[in-house]
Amino acid sequence: MEKKKIIGFYDYTVVLTYAGMLFAFVGILDSLRQNFTGAIICLMIAGVCDMFDGAVASTKDRNRYEKHFGIEIDSMCDLISFGVLPAAFVYMISGQAPVAGLIGAAYVLCALIRLAYYNVQEYDRQQKTTGKREAFLGVPVTTIAIVLPLIYLIKDQFNLKGTISYLVLTILVAVGFVSGIEIKKPKLAGKIVMIIVGALEFFGVFLLTGADIL
Repeated sequence: MEKKKIIGFYDYTVVLTYAGMLFAFVGILDSLRQNFTGAIICLMIAGVCDMFDGAVASTKDRNRYEKHFGIEIDSMCDLISFGVLPAAFVYMISGQAPVAGLIGAAYVLCALIRLAYYNVQEYDRQQKTTGKREAFLGVPVTTIAIVLPLIYLIKDQFNLKGTISYLVLTILVAVGFVSGIEIKKPKLAGKIVMIIVGALEFFGVFLLTGADIL
């Protein structure tokens, strides 16, 4: 591998991955200042970036280093977007309760383990085949980008008090991360359904809760 003046890769194949992480960081800041609607919107935008970054990357004939970098940087960004951001959101919206902090820490740990294990599997898979991945082992970390906004929207529209639902959701998703269940990778129809659901959630949160990202 040739020596670089600036380490890393900066072509169009990683733009969405980087953008998703930056939106996630804004979402973390929004969570800390209790702008929960802004945090949820940033989470969903990060989810959209993650949904399409792989498709964008596949349009280029990448060398081994670029592929390995893509796997690593995607998981690192996912940890921030779908690990740290949701945990910070749940902790802050729960009034910084100690139990919420413990659950959030466990959630991030499970997300970290899930992503690291995925990388190990992916390296092994790519050495054996050039085909696309057909299934995931454990619940994908991006699942939180769909279910957390849904809970937030339901609670807002029905004026439901309490934060136990966020804590329960976080626990269930965390367990799903490290579970051994096999989940088939969604085909085109499944992706279309997820896009429609995500779009409805986005506009629901944006229009009904009074969004303020900045």
